[in-house]
Amino acid sequence: MSDTDLTLEQLDRDGALREAIAKLDEAQATRADLLRRATVGSAAFVAALALPASSRAAPSGRDRDILNYALTLEYLQSAFYTETDLQGALRGKARRASTVLGAVERAHVKALRKVLGSAAVAKPTFNFKGVTEQQTPFLRTAVAFEDLAVAAYKGQAGRIQAKPLLVAAVSIHSVEARHAAWMRYLFGITPAAEAFDEPLSRPEVEAIVAKTRFIAARTQTSRKGRRPRLTG
Repeated sequence: MSDTDLTLEQLDRDGALREAIAKLDEAQATRADLLRRATVGSAAFVAALALPASSRAAPSGRDRDILNYALTLEYLQSAFYTETDLQGALRGKARRASTVLGAVERAHVKALRKVLGSAAVAKPTFNFKGVTEQQTPFLRTAVAFEDLAVAAYKGQAGRIQAKPLLVAAVSIHSVEARHAAWMRYLFGITPAAEAFDEPLSRPEVEAIVAKTRFIAARTQTSRKGRRPRLTG
């Protein structure tokens, strides 16, 4: 029998591969499942940050500043996907992806706010200038957001002082990398074209976000028809 004649059953005698495929089947996951997994993920993040009883307090100094920087990026992403879901303009796989990523980004926000406590920065207001109302601009912007998040977390990894915080940040970084690959695939971009990724410094990331003008001075509604300023 040649390699091309092998069946899935012959290759996967113990059923592990088929079980994994079944878990990944998009059609099987309900919205309730997504919310449940996001809640579990948030709890796991907070557990990863558990400190000895003598030092259970909000992060201080540089680490607190880094977590608030990460929280601001997570606010941006979670608001983007939440508004997209509310607009209801997407279809097919893009709509599914927005729902999944939105639940995850909201879980990130919840976990970071819990760790920071009263030191957490307030959520800004946003104006996404219509990119949440059309499929192609949404995908283009989602690719940019996810790529930016990956580079931002990587840029801070070497600056985090508390080891539990570093472990937790890396757990978010790997998820953001999966998000980036997923959105790149949906937009028709090679998910991983390079062998290595470069980080971005905080000033570089903040300059990119500022140029989008998605963070508004006051609450505004998205404007349909406007081209996105942040592109992948």
